Amino acid sequence: MTYPFSMPNQVTKFEAIDYVPKRAMVIFAHPDDAEIGAGATAALWAAQGCEITYVQCTTGSSGSNDTEMTSERIVGIRAAEQRAAADAIGASDIVVLDHPDGELEADRVFLGEVVHAIREYRPEVVFTHDQHRIHGFQHRDHRNVGITVQDAVYPYARDHLHFPEQLVEGVEPYKVKHIFFWGTDIPDVIVDVSDSVDTKINALSKHESQLPGLSFGSEMDLRMRSRHSDAAKGYGFEYGESFRRLTART
Repeated sequence: MTYPFSMPNQVTKFEAIDYVPKRAMVIFAHPDDAEIGAGATAALWAAQGCEITYVQCTTGSSGSNDTEMTSERIVGIRAAEQRAAADAIGASDIVVLDHPDGELEADRVFLGEVVHAIREYRPEVVFTHDQHRIHGFQHRDHRNVGITVQDAVYPYARDHLHFPEQLVEGVEPYKVKHIFFWGTDIPDVIVDVSDSVDTKINALSKHESQLPGLSFGSEMDLRMRSRHSDAAKGYGFEYGESFRRLTART
């Protein structure tokens, strides 16, 4: 069967997203997760006037393979790296939650923190980890972030009787439109990031403690670009970043 406006040999599995919201939020477990998961899209949207807020859920206190490294030292190193990466992406603010790396729980305390961030910054789109990834290993912190973000969006940030103590501070209930999950086994939307993949690679290169040797033209750079070019096949653009989109109930 031939469909109107189709192109010969074009395979488009996902919906291509080309709108840019006014505000978006990237909620991630560890320093560098934001850029790995949604860096190219966040950079693209920031360049087009979208206000990007980062919410970093742990301090990254266990993120080192160096046996001489201590948690106290690595926290400072990763904080500086994340600030530099966020600046490269164009994020306007970083909210840092003080949870130890590897000890993040999907509990009411964490839920309240995420709800407050959503109500305060009021993003139309929230990016985060897909908690339902099953075709590969996934850090427990990633799963707990994904679970908590979905719960925070619906119904907790939306409904005024959840965490009503927050409303005394002048923070109002808020309805997020979409969650974009990265690292998913079942993506259904894709963003043309041909103009921003370089920015993503540059931002990731700031995380020297985690990605040593990443630079333009390096083997790691080429692998990352290959994944983005594979995602874009059939769409008429060079590089794509894909997600599982969940539209919140209103």
